[in-house]
Amino acid sequence: MEISEGRESCCTPVEEPPPVIMSNAEPEGVDQPKRTIMMRPGDGTSGREISLLANHLKVSIKCPDEIFYHYSVSITSDEKRAVNSKVIRRKIIDRLHETYSSEFAGKKFAYDGEKNLYTVGPLPHNRLEFTVVVEESSARHASESPSDNGSLNHYSKRSKHSLHSKAFLVEIDYAAKIPLRSVDLALQGADPENVQDALRVLDIILRQQAANRGCLLVRQSFFHDDSRNFTDVGGGVMSCRGFHSSFRPTDGGLTLNMDVSTTMILSPGPVIDFLLANQNVKEPRYIDWARAKRMLKNLRVKAKHNNREFKIIGLTDRPCNQQLFSMKVKNGGSPDDGGETLEITVYEYFTKHRNIELSSSVYMPCLDVGKPKRPNYLPLELCYLVSLQRYTKALSSVQRASLVEKSRQKPRERIKVITDAVRDYSYDDDPFLVACGISIEKQLIQINGRVLEAPKLKVGNGEEVTPCDGRWNFKNKHLFNPARIERWAVVNFSASCDTSHLSRELISCGRSKGIHFERPHTLIEEDPQYRRAGAVVRVEQMFEEIIARLPGHPDFLLCVLPERKNSELYGPWKKKSLTDLGIVTQCISPLKITDRYLTNVLLKINAKLGGTNSLLAMEHTSHLPLIKDTPTMILGMDVSHGSPGQSDIPSIAAVVGSLYWPLISKYRAVVRSQSPKLEIIESLYKPLPNGDDEGIMRELLLDFYRTSNGHKPAQIIVFRDGVSESQFSQVLNLELDQMIKAYNHLGEGGNPKFTLIVAQKNHHTKLFQANAVDNVPPGTVVDTNIVHPRNNDFFMCAHAGMIGTTKPAHYHVLLDEIGFAPDVLQNLIHSLSYVYQRSTSATSIELAKLSKSSNFIVAAVAPVRYAHLAAQQFGQFDKFEDHSETLSEQGSVKSIGTTPVTELPRLHKNVSDSMFFC
Repeated sequence: MEISEGRESCCTPVEEPPPVIMSNAEPEGVDQPKRTIMMRPGDGTSGREISLLANHLKVSIKCPDEIFYHYSVSITSDEKRAVNSKVIRRKIIDRLHETYSSEFAGKKFAYDGEKNLYTVGPLPHNRLEFTVVVEESSARHASESPSDNGSLNHYSKRSKHSLHSKAFLVEIDYAAKIPLRSVDLALQGADPENVQDALRVLDIILRQQAANRGCLLVRQSFFHDDSRNFTDVGGGVMSCRGFHSSFRPTDGGLTLNMDVSTTMILSPGPVIDFLLANQNVKEPRYIDWARAKRMLKNLRVKAKHNNREFKIIGLTDRPCNQQLFSMKVKNGGSPDDGGETLEITVYEYFTKHRNIELSSSVYMPCLDVGKPKRPNYLPLELCYLVSLQRYTKALSSVQRASLVEKSRQKPRERIKVITDAVRDYSYDDDPFLVACGISIEKQLIQINGRVLEAPKLKVGNGEEVTPCDGRWNFKNKHLFNPARIERWAVVNFSASCDTSHLSRELISCGRSKGIHFERPHTLIEEDPQYRRAGAVVRVEQMFEEIIARLPGHPDFLLCVLPERKNSELYGPWKKKSLTDLGIVTQCISPLKITDRYLTNVLLKINAKLGGTNSLLAMEHTSHLPLIKDTPTMILGMDVSHGSPGQSDIPSIAAVVGSLYWPLISKYRAVVRSQSPKLEIIESLYKPLPNGDDEGIMRELLLDFYRTSNGHKPAQIIVFRDGVSESQFSQVLNLELDQMIKAYNHLGEGGNPKFTLIVAQKNHHTKLFQANAVDNVPPGTVVDTNIVHPRNNDFFMCAHAGMIGTTKPAHYHVLLDEIGFAPDVLQNLIHSLSYVYQRSTSATSIELAKLSKSSNFIVAAVAPVRYAHLAAQQFGQFDKFEDHSETLSEQGSVKSIGTTPVTELPRLHKNVSDSMFFC
């Protein structure tokens, strides 16, 4: 890209941009939030002290009175079309600032690549307008946009083809002042209006620095084009290790949160090699070209014969040696000779006219890298996928397992990677930060934490168990309340499983745990003729066999699947059993039948059949503070969304509620579908035209009343999963209002007291022991230094990290009408991590979004885990069916906006009270 020396400018000088006048008047007709986030009531003191490190770096501000000036940037081409490529926009602004620095009065600036530019101090002009002339190749595709990963080779090198000039109009207009002082006020506990804007400017500075180094930017993470950071996970996909960085106001001052981050990219290199790996075939003749066309569309390639970069728009229908295109050739040497147009093949053009030998791609389709009405064909073997192209589709189970295995980092290794990055990237050298007087320390900050004592558990025969390192076991112990299993059967979809041996071992293990376990009524093997049929057909045929061979409704069915994860049979099987027939089922796919494996299976079966595996000792003796004397309901809430790229898949909201007060170990779930990608739950209260309420809360409130001796909840503790800080106000107002309306709809006088807590997993704070190489011990809690300077939040690691680096759950207490003391609430949350009935360890959740965090297990309270599981399980119902067919076959479809949302089938009445999500 060349900016011509001649330019037109129009500047309107002013001494200083007009001040921003803040008004206290509220916009007319706008409903203001009724509730605000509560302040921290104090710090906890229980537990033994422990010295920790956190991946936060201390930030000092020497010029707190500095002011950022915000300018709006508009860039349009001479055809009056907006320039959307961030890379091109950055290049134009950088060259503009570099060449005409006098117009910017030497001011340092930060630019986000879109419409926002920030300077320290005002520019000499309120409005800057430039006509920037760019010299660019007139050859076909000379205007192709480069990637957003910073690669600008195409634009920075002059083409051998003819050049023509293209003009861009750049308009820079003053927008607002953003005082850096707002950050200082936030650190003192105030809630200034501009603090998020000021922090956003600081984050943009770091992003700009990364962009200038050619990094791929993904939100607040950046990824270098360095093969040492790439790890092959199969299928033509690689994990790319990078770094997350964000400025955070904390109780201990401003910090830079620096963490290792991971995203998925396509394997760079020859396109043919990528297709072979992606489709897991050994030779090009086995490539599915229809599938290849879908995969390659919009990817960027570089042609090795001219080193130019293009975007793929499709594949040709004909192979390279048959695909024709028009080429104009001259008949003689006369300059007036217009020549003639010939139809030649792509193969002939490259071999005869470009003297490029083609071998492997002669009989393959060509890549079309042109425009819809102006195609441009390239042979596959001449094209390479450029680096740092994100892969946004869902990973297969094999890819996920490979990613977790290869990206594990022990605590000390992670500390070293982070501190080396801070040293190597030299944030302090950034001229904008220097101009602001901002300096960043190079070492992780040291903080104090506390380790809470693990709660004691009650198991069968009156025995008491004390967890060690967040774990316990049932060796030589009975379950607290074992179920009776009399009529049951085994169904087998796996040809390799010996169900006779499996059932004998399961019965023996169950009886040793106190379960009354009869022999199975029958063992049903799948008819081999159906194994190649679709999943729905296979499930239907199996249930026909079950109904024919069983004398009545079974207590439960044990289903052996052929794959451990992501079996296509799982969704249809669960849908049929839970919604159509009302049969409790347990799906397994054992690799090796051991006592430990069978015990884990039995824990799930017992909970689903109404049994209880263990109770908190204080729960058993009704010694729960603030809960034992007042009917208290505990809710866990989560929303799951479709896989990346599935924008039309309905989101699924799941809410679990506690039963049998004063117990806090028993839950049931209510699940609803809602608009795709909608995080706020919209069906907690759902009034119908006839005056009834069909919402989630009504069901849970009635179940609580029915199972708690006619008590209605006077207190409700809500654990909300999956929302970001920007959505806290919506949870605190919109969702809570729905819960109150549902309660009032039942005709109850007054409202219960609410305590509303958000449990966050997707954050970037890690904790390390300062004087040990191991992960922090289970029960570690931090509520000082790195927490919010004003709000009531804390970090907690309830589980023992056995692999990788432990990641704490981040709890935000938005509202506490019940009035928990810090120690009481933290110990309650810690204890709730031990009531998860399907395991013998403090609750943990493996993060599914591996593009953000690759190998972390996060401990969280059981209600959150249950809600997460329930949403996931219902999400499997239609996963392997064609969505359009599902919509047409089911009569219950609601439409929100332009997106139809399929209503989820309701649980059959026989299993509505079951903990099916176990």
